[in-house]
This record gives sequence, structure tokens and C-alpha cells, in this order.
Amino acid sequence: MISNNQTQQPNQSSSTQLKWIDSHAHLDFDRFDHDRKEVIQRAQARGVEKIISIGTHIASSQRAIALAEEHPDFIFASAGFHPLYMDDEHEEGWQQLSQLLRHPQVVAVGETGLDYYYDKTEPEQQRQSFRKHLQLAKEFAKPIIIHIRDAFDDAYRIIEEEGVPAGGVVHCFTGGIPECQKALELGLYISISGIATFKSAKALRAAVAIIPKDRLLLETDSPFLAPTPHRGSRNEPSFVVDTAQCVAELQNISLSELAKTSYDNTLRLFKLNNH
Repeated sequence: MISNNQTQQPNQSSSTQLKWIDSHAHLDFDRFDHDRKEVIQRAQARGVEKIISIGTHIASSQRAIALAEEHPDFIFASAGFHPLYMDDEHEEGWQQLSQLLRHPQVVAVGETGLDYYYDKTEPEQQRQSFRKHLQLAKEFAKPIIIHIRDAFDDAYRIIEEEGVPAGGVVHCFTGGIPECQKALELGLYISISGIATFKSAKALRAAVAIIPKDRLLLETDSPFLAPTPHRGSRNEPSFVVDTAQCVAELQNISLSELAKTSYDNTLRLFKLNNH
């Protein structure tokens, strides 16, 4: 517990003086094609020092890598098959993915995982793909980025069976306290998106309050899920600061403490200091 004076700090701190990392954005998506340069500039103006651009299939992963090559030390990439975008998930696609994971700017495997909300891909296909991603993460000693929607039990069971020796993160976490505690037991980090700013997300907001400081990451998942006060508009990496302001309040810590801990956590998980 911290003092009442400290609890006022989230609103008093100047976010432009703090350093942030957007640990999960889809900068390669076509919704950024007309102003990607300006999006990057706006992020930097608000103190965002690094962005991880996430691959969802082969072409997406290749575009993320190209962005990372264009902006070394600022943009990094991941490579994988999103559970809802697995058209490349065949023998040749897996070979291509293995090659992409060798790229020095690729800092993680994924995003991968399970999504039972949409009826776009078969659950068994998703489970098999998720296992393969976990095995690749082990082979390449890279952390894994995990998407879970309406599938926590199956996802956690597969993670227990396969292991995550290089670590991993449940990105855009949407569960409550029980799902949060299980992720922590599995040694995973938890990444919080703009959903935490929605007053209706009561179970998630309760979970955010109990995440240990050394397991917490921040993300936008842009162009999706813009936080309040931008809800309904296209999300972008600069908005990670708006999410951070809410998370700091939910955790009852200062904005500056959240900036430091989330920044350090992201560096540690993705080994960004090695780049």
C-alpha cells in the first residue's frame, strides 16, 4: 500500500517525460498505409521509444520485419500465424516461418494462440498450430506472444504440456482474476490494452490491480481497441500512454513507476537490450 500523496501522482506526472514501449501493434496493417510516418512521429512525441510490430501470417510478418529494418532500435518484429489467419499454415508456410524467426530483428514467436469466439478456423487446427509455435519458441529460444479469446482452459493446458522456457506473454489480456493468476503460475507476463479503460470491463480491471509489477506489459494492439478517450477511432501506438494512465490508477502506483517497470519488463522479456 502506498500513501495518499503517491496515489495522486498518476495525474500529476508528465507523460511526455517518461519512456514507453508499445509491446504489441500491427503497424504493417493497411490502415496505416496513408500516414504510417506520422503515426510513428506521434508515438515518439509522446515518449514511445520502442514498438514491437506483430506478424499475423507470412506476408504480415515479412512486412513487420521490413519496418524493423527501416527503423532499427525503434521497431522490432515478431513472426507467426494468428489463430484466425492460418491460410499459410502448411508445410511450406512453416518452413518460411522458421526462416523468418532467424532474422535478428524478430524478437518473438507469434502472435499465436486460440480464439474460439469466431468460427473462422477449426479449434483442433488452432490447437495443433499453437503447439507448433510453442515448439518453435523452444527451438529458437524466443518468447512467445499468446492470443487467447474464449479459450483459456485449452490454452493454459497446452502451455503446461509444452512449456515456455524462453518466456511469453498473454497479449491483450481479457480475463479476470482466476485467468490472471493461472497465467502468472505458468510464468507468463500479462499485457494490458485499451480494454482496461472501458468501465464495463470490470473483471479485467479487477485483474489488472493484482498483476505483479514485474509481470506487466502495456500495448495498444493498434489499429484495434483504442482506449478512452479515443474509443471508436483507429488506435495507434501513441495511445499506449492513455492506457498507461488508467493502468497506473488501477494498480495504485504513480505513472512514472508504471513507465519504468513496464519498460524494463518489456526489455527483459524480449531481450531488447541485446539489439
